[in-house]
Amino acid sequence: MSDTQDLPDRARASKPVPKPGVMDIHAYVPGKATAEGVANPIKLSANENILGVSPRAREAYAAAADLLHMYPDSRTTILRDAIASTFRLEPERLIFGCGSDEVFQLLNQAYLEPGDNIVQGEFGFAAYAIGAHACQARIRLAKEPGYRIDVDEILKVVDDRTRLIFLANPGNPTGSWIPFSEIERLHAALPPSVILVLDGAYGEFALDGRFSDGLDFARSTENVVVTHTFSKLYGLAALRLGWGYAPLAIAEAVDRIRLPFNTSIPGQLAGVAALADKDFQDRSIAHVEQWRPWLTQQLGGIGLDIVGPSATNFLLVGFPHRPGKTAADADAFLSARGLLTRRVLNYGLPDHLRITIGLEEHNRAVSDALADFMRG
Repeated sequence: MSDTQDLPDRARASKPVPKPGVMDIHAYVPGKATAEGVANPIKLSANENILGVSPRAREAYAAAADLLHMYPDSRTTILRDAIASTFRLEPERLIFGCGSDEVFQLLNQAYLEPGDNIVQGEFGFAAYAIGAHACQARIRLAKEPGYRIDVDEILKVVDDRTRLIFLANPGNPTGSWIPFSEIERLHAALPPSVILVLDGAYGEFALDGRFSDGLDFARSTENVVVTHTFSKLYGLAALRLGWGYAPLAIAEAVDRIRLPFNTSIPGQLAGVAALADKDFQDRSIAHVEQWRPWLTQQLGGIGLDIVGPSATNFLLVGFPHRPGKTAADADAFLSARGLLTRRVLNYGLPDHLRITIGLEEHNRAVSDALADFMRG
């Protein structure tokens, strides 16, 4: 062996050392699920489907118990075919992952080299940056005036090392959205080598006619990927199931590095059943459509700043920046009453809470509690 002086620092270390940048990554912080001194708190911190899960999906999941000794189909064929049929997509262009988070990670891994960068909004979903950092890439943040994605701000930070742009529409944690005409304008201005990733995790809750998740648009492009998840509308968050629709060349590249068996048999079966249960989907959307404007009006009426209008199953709520009335104070006040909301400090929003639209009794409890808090 050569003299140790010729070895890199990591090779001379007294213990294993991760590659540069890994320990600088801020680990993902999920919504809290417990409150001190409260036995059964109401969880409004993770944007889960408050109606639960499709009865059909529950039955399919239970039926999978007899198959737990078997490896799943690595190609996710039954769900691939169901999604292709439902959304009129070419099955060979579908990517599947352990949640849409893994789809983002696979895209980063396939297309980023050290020194490359991704672009995302300044309040963009944390998983985008985590995956890019792991590839020793940089993150370029585009300003979001009014807590909304701005195409011109994105274009300002795109450079010759940009490989991917991640754009959640509607956004998380803001809940805001932009018309699809703006997505088209962004795409037209991008170099053809840049992949535009449209994260549609909450797209099913956006019902304005100017909105589109981009699936039809992506069909005829070479650099647009649209992702969806079964965690929100379909109520399958525990099964970690996400998918993307990509140009064939991108889908094939991702498939080279995708680990086998990354979706489970129970997940695949439950996903097919959930996709077919239109009644549950309609009830879930109708519930949000009924209570989202109600909660917006109630909280706005007591002097809180509601970002939006929200096109998701949650609200981003701004609080005064004064002692006793801050977002941190409100979060503690609500937790003491067994109402769990989401601090969004890690998104650079210290003065806000993200609150999932709950059942009627949850929404009324949140409204009453925050009215008491503001009266103080």
